[in-house]
Amino acid sequence: MLARNTAAFLLAILSPLSSAFAQQPPPREHFENVDVLYGWAGNSRGDKLRTFVTRPKKLSGKVPVIFLVGWLSCDSVEYPQGETDGFGSLLLRLIEQSGYAMVRVDKPGVGESQGTPCDKADFQGELEGYQAAFDSMGKYDFLDLDRVFVLGMSNGGGFAPLVSRQRRVRGFIAAGSWGRTWYEHMLELERRRLGDEGKSAAEINDAVKVFAQFYDLYLIQGRTPGEVIREHPKWKDYWYDSPDGQYGRPAAFYQQLQALNLGEVWQKVDAPVLVVRGTNDTIMSHADAAAIAEIVNRVHPGKARFVEVPGMTHGFEVEKKFYAPLVALILDWAREQLAASK
Repeated sequence: MLARNTAAFLLAILSPLSSAFAQQPPPREHFENVDVLYGWAGNSRGDKLRTFVTRPKKLSGKVPVIFLVGWLSCDSVEYPQGETDGFGSLLLRLIEQSGYAMVRVDKPGVGESQGTPCDKADFQGELEGYQAAFDSMGKYDFLDLDRVFVLGMSNGGGFAPLVSRQRRVRGFIAAGSWGRTWYEHMLELERRRLGDEGKSAAEINDAVKVFAQFYDLYLIQGRTPGEVIREHPKWKDYWYDSPDGQYGRPAAFYQQLQALNLGEVWQKVDAPVLVVRGTNDTIMSHADAAAIAEIVNRVHPGKARFVEVPGMTHGFEVEKKFYAPLVALILDWAREQLAASK
């Protein structure tokens, strides 16, 4: 009886402490030159999505805006631990050094955002989240909505114009991105991956023939990787990821990426475009990135600028260090666009 009463007594004491601990706010970012406003955007599915809006402390009227369209993985766009990777280094330095506001949103199921868990969410739900956050900018009176730049990083750079939905923006920045079909992207990635693994030319040739059929069934015909392998068991040794998806996202996500017509998306863009890629990027190839600039310049000659940084990786690093001049490259280009539009 004593033990039971003692347990009850301890539970009574510890429960409020446990509850208080559970309700502690998550760690947050800290900046010298900006404040962070935490808000919410609501998408058509009824999800509340966490937004992060940075506002310069030295504010004089409305300021230009950088709107982020993020990467493929299910990581948050918030960096409370500082520059833990190259993507975070770029974002945090743009926030501190630009004098602009930046708007970010965590995709459904990530961080404090509600919705289907990210590893099960499709692309359409993610896109709607970005669109909802873009729409929410109107409630902040210090954001100059006539001076908005859309920064797409990695996967987000490919479909960035779909977020603004042909609303007027001052420019698009596609960093380490893609402008072809996802099928083409994946075949080239597989060829490069096999070479990096030390496969012979003959082995690579045989494998790419398999992957050409595999990705047709998976991306275009709508099968899951597991279904494809069950139909073609001889291909089992070629597949290295989940039976239900790839890179932590479900098969439907990539099937929806494949369904996009990025040629149509980018040829409608009449705003200036900066495309940046590193020559050591093993995720998005030269052809992936250059396609964006080629599409835009075919319709609007001179509107797109393609910059390839020697030695820079997909994570914006050169010799394992963040490539700091990338910040100036982006900001100088943005200021050029603002000056040209006056």
